[in-house]
Amino acid sequence: MISGEPARHTTLATTDTPRTLVAIPARWGSTRFPGKPLHLIAGKPLVQHVWERCQECREIDDVIIATDNARIAEAAAGFGAKFVLTAPEHPSGTDRIAEAANSYPDHGTIINVQGDEPLISPALIDELARTLRADPDVKMITAAAPIQDAEQISDPNVVKVIFDTNGDALYFSRSPLPYLRNAEAWPRSYRHLGIYGFQRSFLFQFVAWPPSRLEQTESLEQLRALENGSRIRVVLTDELSPGVDTREQADAIEKHLQKQSS
Repeated sequence: MISGEPARHTTLATTDTPRTLVAIPARWGSTRFPGKPLHLIAGKPLVQHVWERCQECREIDDVIIATDNARIAEAAAGFGAKFVLTAPEHPSGTDRIAEAANSYPDHGTIINVQGDEPLISPALIDELARTLRADPDVKMITAAAPIQDAEQISDPNVVKVIFDTNGDALYFSRSPLPYLRNAEAWPRSYRHLGIYGFQRSFLFQFVAWPPSRLEQTESLEQLRALENGSRIRVVLTDELSPGVDTREQADAIEKHLQKQSS
C-alpha cells in the first residue's frame, strides 16, 4: 500500500466520535473501458468529477481515491486529491476500499462512492453518512430510486431491490423484483444505486467472508451480507447518477455537463 499520506496499518478506530471517510475505488483495467478513470470528460478526468462532487459534501471528513495504478495516483495528486495505491488483484471495489481504509484508522464510518459516477449526489452521500453515525446498529447502507421506465424492470443490467417496513433490504436481483401478480400491493419497483456505506468493523467483516452462493449466482456482492444474516439499510432517493461504462456514455455525460455550464 502506497498512500498520498503516511500509511498507518490498523483496522481499529482510535476515537469515540466516528469520522467519515469517502473512498472512491478507481482501477485501470476495466474490461469494456481500460483507463476509464482518466478518460477526459469536459476537460477533466472522470475520477476528478467524482472527487469534486464528494468535496461538496458537508458530512464527510476525508475523501480519498483508492487505485491500483500509478497513473491514476499521479493524476489524483495533480488535482489535489488524497490517494492510496492498493494491490491490483482485488476482486471488487469494496475489497479495494477496505485496504485503503487501513491508512485511516480514526474513521469509524466509510462510504464507497463508485469512481465512474460523475453526477453522484453530495446530498445522498451526506444522508448515508448521517444515518451510519446516528445509528451504529446500521452496519451497511445503500440507496435506491423508483424505476420510471418500465423497460428497466426486466433489464438485467438494472439491479432491483425490495425492502421491509423498516427500510432494510430483503433481496437484490437482476430479475424483476417482486413479481407483480398484484401491482396494487407493491405499486413501484426500485432500482438499486451502487453506493455503499459501512460501519468500519463491518467493512472488514464483509471482505473477510468468502463470496456467497447468491452473490456468485446474481453477480451482486451485496448479497454476501444478506446471505450471512446481516441487514442492509436502504435509503430512498429520487437522485439518479448515471454511471460511465462505455465511451458513448462518457460522451452523453459530457454533453450534459456542457449544457449545465452554458
